[in-house]
Amino acid sequence: MTIGAVVATALGLVNLAFYAFGGEISGDRPALPGVLAYSGLLLAAGYGQWRARYWAVLGMEVLLAIVIVVFSALLVVASNLLAVVVSIAMVGLAGTLFWFLIKAMARIQMPERPR
Repeated sequence: MTIGAVVATALGLVNLAFYAFGGEISGDRPALPGVLAYSGLLLAAGYGQWRARYWAVLGMEVLLAIVIVVFSALLVVASNLLAVVVSIAMVGLAGTLFWFLIKAMARIQMPERPR
């Protein structure tokens, strides 16, 4: 879970730094509200995982599942060796982190609702 917290926090900070230093994707600058929302989501997930919150681990698993599905689909349409290697690496890394977070969720256990 610590690795998940570090990864989420690092990705959130890198995303903000990328935008702050004028980063472009396919020649276009990303929209500020999208960058802030995505970075805020990652930073919240990182903080929540650091505090061992069930919702944060579950949210990070949702993001990892989306990454796995997207890069699996990109693998199907990969047109060169670099695209294949990147897609397989991302699916492997996200899948590994997903697996370890599943194990962490079992240790956290969802708390009982107050009656």
